Amino acid sequence: MNSKENMAVLQQEERKCPYYTAEQLHALNPARVPRHVAFIPDGNRRWAKKRETSAAKGHREGADILMDIVKAAKALGVKASTFYIFSTENWTRDAVEVQALLWLLESYLIEQCPVMLENEIRFQTIGDLSRFPACVRETVQATKDATAHCATMDLVLALNYGARDELRRAFQSMLNDEIWKKETVTEALISQYLDTVQWPDPELLIRTSGEQRLSNFLLWQTSYTEVYTTNVLWPDFTPKNLLTAILEFQQRERRLGGGRIC
Repeated sequence: MNSKENMAVLQQEERKCPYYTAEQLHALNPARVPRHVAFIPDGNRRWAKKRETSAAKGHREGADILMDIVKAAKALGVKASTFYIFSTENWTRDAVEVQALLWLLESYLIEQCPVMLENEIRFQTIGDLSRFPACVRETVQATKDATAHCATMDLVLALNYGARDELRRAFQSMLNDEIWKKETVTEALISQYLDTVQWPDPELLIRTSGEQRLSNFLLWQTSYTEVYTTNVLWPDFTPKNLLTAILEFQQRERRLGGGRIC
């Protein structure tokens, strides 16, 4: 292939994926792209404080970049992305901020549903939605229904989610199903009762804003997940930051507790 032909190929690849150059994509090993990436998108309030604006503005900025990250992940070959949006502990925040978050969630889903449809992204949730107002639950369900046929990638929002609460609910469901004998309780069985039953465990967890903890997020599912942290605040996180995280992931040896390297 001569230089002109090579340039044409590169330009064609860049048109298919506007988030990355062809050279950036060539640095990636397609066979080792994580199928499921989890995110703790932290730093919205700190971003707002640095700019002397409201927490609501920070959350809005954080919401605005989420779909770009989802589409960039899809372009890289990720099949599911799970975002820790509203935890069981977030109810303890100032009531005004909580109300702003719920309003933002509802309006965001209404705004982004056409984008999900255009990009063949299926919307799903984990967590206990029962505590949310009826209008929020209805919008969540409407978005799920509208995108149910989409099959390219799953966007999963963790809403009123906490890993300990998830396990509590799982054990309650097991008792309701009359699983009494200890011999029948295996790790595989417990996994079948978790919110994430339809997805593989995340291979990569990305946390922004420099924090180093899991914060009660997917504690069961992240037993062997590679954790990547960055000091970048979530509203400043870009598709290039995502690529950097995945490239670092691909440099790690994943032995999963044994001798096998993944």
